[in-house]
Amino acid sequence: MAITQAMCTSFKEDLFNKEQDLDTDTIKIALYTSSATLDATTTAYTTSNEVSGTGYTAGGETLANSTVATSGTTAYVDFDNPEWTGASFTARGALIYNDTTAGDNSIAVLDFGGDFTVSSGTFRIVFPAPGATAIIRID
Repeated sequence: MAITQAMCTSFKEDLFNKEQDLDTDTIKIALYTSSATLDATTTAYTTSNEVSGTGYTAGGETLANSTVATSGTTAYVDFDNPEWTGASFTARGALIYNDTTAGDNSIAVLDFGGDFTVSSGTFRIVFPAPGATAIIRID
């Protein structure tokens, strides 16, 4: 079992086939335990080894305020930082996926580098600044 940070290969194919629109589709982020297996080959959202606990709902949170733009020769998408309040759980990574597509198509896997635990608090993911360092980008 491992979580390996990557842009999902199927997402790249979806872009060429015009199957995902990050401006208008509902993009979500789901959290996973260290028992999950997620990497570049992940094709869709799964409940297998998804986090459970107070303040977390299966399927995760909707990523709000998407902005698709460019910086130099890099195209990127940025979202508001997601957070779960009143939360008590442990997460090792996340999957960003498209809730609008029929198959909940995957976009990117995030590896937190270790387990992060929150106990009756706020669990927040802080994305890198928009532009060349954005979490989802094509260089």
